[in-house]
Amino acid sequence: MELIEFMGYHFVQKALITGIFLALGCSLLGVLLVLRRLSLIGDGLAHVTFGSIAVGLFLQVQPLYAAIPIVIASSLGIWRLTEKARLLGDAAIGVVSSLGIATGVILASVSGGFNVDLFSYLFGNILAISPAEVIMSMLLTLSIIAYFILYYRQIITVTFDEEFAKTTGINTRRINTILVIFTALTVVLAMRVVGIMLTSALLILPAATSLQFARGFISTLFISAIVSMLAVILGIIASFFLDLPAGASIVMVNFLFFITAYAGKRLR
Repeated sequence: MELIEFMGYHFVQKALITGIFLALGCSLLGVLLVLRRLSLIGDGLAHVTFGSIAVGLFLQVQPLYAAIPIVIASSLGIWRLTEKARLLGDAAIGVVSSLGIATGVILASVSGGFNVDLFSYLFGNILAISPAEVIMSMLLTLSIIAYFILYYRQIITVTFDEEFAKTTGINTRRINTILVIFTALTVVLAMRVVGIMLTSALLILPAATSLQFARGFISTLFISAIVSMLAVILGIIASFFLDLPAGASIVMVNFLFFITAYAGKRLR
């Protein structure tokens, strides 16, 4: 099968559209999370997503719809623990993520073990994206872009000096709440692209790559977005030629971009 013929399939086009939009959303959010030392929140929420998917399968409801409210509540819980319980960000993430993974394992055990549906969410299946997931991914990414446009100056201030932002009258609670909700929704939808186990890579790697040579906040966002979207396209193409899982291929391309950028920075 030729590449052009492969790209002509409707399910491949859906995968590309969804992957590109989610990659764009992940790249923008990832820059904020990495700069604020909350990059592991994606990994923590991925563990919670595992538990919420197990809840959906156990209750025999659509896993995606079960995951969305649970993961959003968990992301807000992480932030509340950070603010109220005086826990560092990584400790709060660890508390919530361990609860999520334990819940998933218990429900999987009670329901008779890990079935095929649960494994498909663990490792992703971007070529099986539904039309509803395509639309949800597009709407989510457009909302993230609107968030950056509307609150750009506030986002920069909160990202680099939250205490100063509070003294200048910026509603940091609103900025942070929107950020964690968007992160939760992105993690839930991204599990269909690369799987629960690799979701955090979509948030961390493009941002880490762009930070190797970007010289400003806007350039960091721009480079991260380009790298992330290219990784999705090249990852899907590589999976076709090499007969590899698409999700893992996307992550490996992202990693190659990071290694190349890091090596280039060291050589300079």
